[in-house]
Amino acid sequence: MPIIQALDRAMNILELFDEHTTELKITEISARMDLHKSTVHSLLRTLQLHGYIDQNQESGKYRLGLKLIEKGQLVLQGMDVRSVARKHLEALSERTGQTTNLVILDGKEGVYIDKVEGAKAAIRYSRIGRRVPLHSSAVGKVLLAHMRQDKLEDLLRQYHFHVQTAQTIQDQDTLLRELVQVREQGFAIDNQENEAGVRCGAVPIRDHSNQVIAAMSLSTMTSAIDDEQFQVYIAQLQQEGESVSQHLGFKR
Repeated sequence: MPIIQALDRAMNILELFDEHTTELKITEISARMDLHKSTVHSLLRTLQLHGYIDQNQESGKYRLGLKLIEKGQLVLQGMDVRSVARKHLEALSERTGQTTNLVILDGKEGVYIDKVEGAKAAIRYSRIGRRVPLHSSAVGKVLLAHMRQDKLEDLLRQYHFHVQTAQTIQDQDTLLRELVQVREQGFAIDNQENEAGVRCGAVPIRDHSNQVIAAMSLSTMTSAIDDEQFQVYIAQLQQEGESVSQHLGFKR
């Protein structure tokens, strides 16, 4: 398939700019592109006309234009976490036979925005739209663990530690200690803290800016899944969660 030379050159000009090279003179662009100044000038004028290149009026140097931000935001908006995560929820559920979930933060609670019912699952607690406490759920702990400190403090101010089971965390100090562990190990566990007989694992889902925007989880029955098998599931959950984050633009 033939390449349109002018378009290829214009794209290569945009590629010259990065976090280390924010502005360039036309002579610098000409030298790096190995093109005559008149050719580069025509390319720059075209890119400038459409807003992809801007010119510093004081120095005369060229820089990337604001149109790139506008188009970039459209791309990011199209990367809906639910649509990206769906196939990974399905794959994990099919592989394990367990129910998988996707949860986001809403106020002082988590909200299920997607789930895949496992073929071997006997758990019917979660449903799309249902709310879940943050302190007693694996997904909630993940969302809390990766919050900015000031936002976490605001959220926990007057937070009610409702007791779900005998295993439920009931005070802020205990929760904060567990959140440190969640950050260190990269996943959270709800060991019958939200519902007796149910053990869940959850991992963070990150976007292009390294922000945790959701939590992905897997639910099991303690009567059916032993500790060893549960750890195998956690490893698989981490793998799928990492894949979702990468598709959303996250880079380590």
